[in-house]
Amino acid sequence: MRHHLFADDMQGQCSGPLNKVPMMTSQVERCITDISYWCACKRLQLNAVKTEVLWVGSTSHLHQLYQLPPDTRTITINQSTIKPATVVRDLGVWFNAELSMRQHVSRVSQTCFYHLRRLRSARQQPDLDVIARLVSALIMSRLDYCNVVLVALPASTLAPLQSH
Repeated sequence: MRHHLFADDMQGQCSGPLNKVPMMTSQVERCITDISYWCACKRLQLNAVKTEVLWVGSTSHLHQLYQLPPDTRTITINQSTIKPATVVRDLGVWFNAELSMRQHVSRVSQTCFYHLRRLRSARQQPDLDVIARLVSALIMSRLDYCNVVLVALPASTLAPLQSH
């Protein structure tokens, strides 16, 4: 089990073939149980409601995964059952199970268009330098943030971002 720790956040990941899904699920459950126990010893509480599970793979592998019994794909923390999500957010980037990044591109595009519509009212202002700074702060920063995850994606996926 590999993991990354942040201030108040932890990400864990494990990988393996489809025939090892029950073993991977129990491994993740044991890890989360250990974390929950550690938290309890420090008078902290692990928030199971905020816990998300994302199974990542190719479309064909995910189709095979979803043919398995549901209890082999879910994670149980204390008395809470965590069902796999189709999309999760990590540090402001939206990931889906196929890692196609379509949801991330869509959400960034929506946010940029929202701010462009808001800036329409300011375009009558005589100072274009102020407008340019607002565009840079509100739109370009969102387009640039974590754009490395968009490398080598098909042009059809990136098309909504190209119109900004």
